[in-house]
Amino acid sequence: MTDYGREQRNELEALESIYPDSFTVLSENPPSFTITVTSEAGENDETVQTTLKFTYSEKYPDEAPLYEIFSQENLEDNDVADILKLLALQAEENLGMVMIFTLVTAVQEKLNEIVDQIKTRREEEKKQKEKEAEEAEKQLFHGTPVTIENFLSRKAKFDAELLEIKKKRMKEEEQAGKNKLSGKQLFETDHSLDTSDTQFLEDAGNNVKVDESLFQEMDDLELEDDEDDPDYNPADPESDLTD
Repeated sequence: MTDYGREQRNELEALESIYPDSFTVLSENPPSFTITVTSEAGENDETVQTTLKFTYSEKYPDEAPLYEIFSQENLEDNDVADILKLLALQAEENLGMVMIFTLVTAVQEKLNEIVDQIKTRREEEKKQKEKEAEEAEKQLFHGTPVTIENFLSRKAKFDAELLEIKKKRMKEEEQAGKNKLSGKQLFETDHSLDTSDTQFLEDAGNNVKVDESLFQEMDDLELEDDEDDPDYNPADPESDLTD
């Protein structure tokens, strides 16, 4: 008959000596404890970490222990899910023998893989940004290559805009022609024009001033009578001229 209690106590002593800084007993009945697992440092000294909680079942190691992620740092949700799947697989494969060290070692390797994936993902993101920057620079200096398709598309757009401008201009000219009055229409529309000339003459006559003194001075002038001239001949217009 298997002495489960003894096997469990022996494993607990071994685990405490293997993980002196990360092993913590939570309870003795049932035996429950945590082990903190940290990955190796990555390229920029970043690490990922998880604390695993184990609880022995009554017939462990013939039965799998209870396990859970007690806490974690820098892990994504999908990483946590992958670790739980890994623990389930390892527990099933190691039934019948003490397995905590095996489970923790598998998780340690998984964390190292995650750090490597972070490094790879960052390198890919960096390359992608460099590629996008390079493409943007090419577009800046070289512009968009002209193809038959985009040329025809641009030409069709240009022709449509030009046609719209012509239609608008013709409409404006047509409207202006309708609004423009002929001379006859203007005369018939503005009745003030048929009285403007008469009114102007009346206003001009009323404003003319006659200097009567000019006519008075003419009376004082001594005008020579043509009849007293011996050479005067009324029938000859040139007789009025003097030599």
